Amino acid sequence: MSARPDPGTPSPDSSEPAGPPAVPDPAETSGTTGAADRATAGGTGPGPVPAADPAAAPAGAAGSGRPQPPPVTRRIPEAGPQAMHKPARGDASVRDLIWACVILVPVALLIFSVGGSCSFSPGTPAEDAASAPTVDAPARIAEYARGSTFPLRLPDVPFRVNSTDRGPVEGGGTAVRIGFVTPDADFLSLVQTDGSVEGVLATESGSAGRGDGPPTMRGTVQAGGLTWEVYGAEGGEPFRVATLPGRPEVRVLVTGSASDEQFRTLAEALVAAPPVAPGGS
Repeated sequence: MSARPDPGTPSPDSSEPAGPPAVPDPAETSGTTGAADRATAGGTGPGPVPAADPAAAPAGAAGSGRPQPPPVTRRIPEAGPQAMHKPARGDASVRDLIWACVILVPVALLIFSVGGSCSFSPGTPAEDAASAPTVDAPARIAEYARGSTFPLRLPDVPFRVNSTDRGPVEGGGTAVRIGFVTPDADFLSLVQTDGSVEGVLATESGSAGRGDGPPTMRGTVQAGGLTWEVYGAEGGEPFRVATLPGRPEVRVLVTGSASDEQFRTLAEALVAAPPVAPGGS
């Protein structure tokens, strides 16, 4: 029994040239594939349609003749500089609190340390007299006397000696200074010199450095058995000058913010103090 020729196959005797084989439509060939296979194998009747191969390439896969869609590519974001963000309100508050503590703690310690030597009073702060520095006045006066040409005195007063000094006087001579702090935190300065009245006034008032004349005399006062000439501007601190008895002549000057009563206490103690002879003898 001979096979029937396929009507779609050209005869070998055909004069038409053979062209490229037509691409069958999958929809048209899907129903006849099984019949054609059975015909080729020599079968004559319909048979069961073989199951589709799961591994078979899907329609439109490579080799099917249809264009392939471009592959889908996931774009991975690149790492880069992050945008600056404003710190949270809570973080900023804690940071500001820490900086405030760093600044305020040293200031508080400074105020605490200074507060021990100052006391509050309406107007201006006053120095605590008990915290003022203390000088070994007897030792200093003895030292100055060894190099002095005139006797020195150290008055015994209820005031604290917080400074001593020795230096030249305008116009010639030497001045030995003793600074006192009263219990009321006022000041008195005692100057002993062999210089002139004009010279010691110019030196202690600072008028020599400014080019001004000496302070103007305003009158006299009696204290410690001495006559003191009072110099200075109206309303300013007075400069009281007197000459101690004896030879060589020694002039003394007292100035400062202390009261007249405290000045008189110093004047009386000065006259009563034993002189320390020049040269330390």
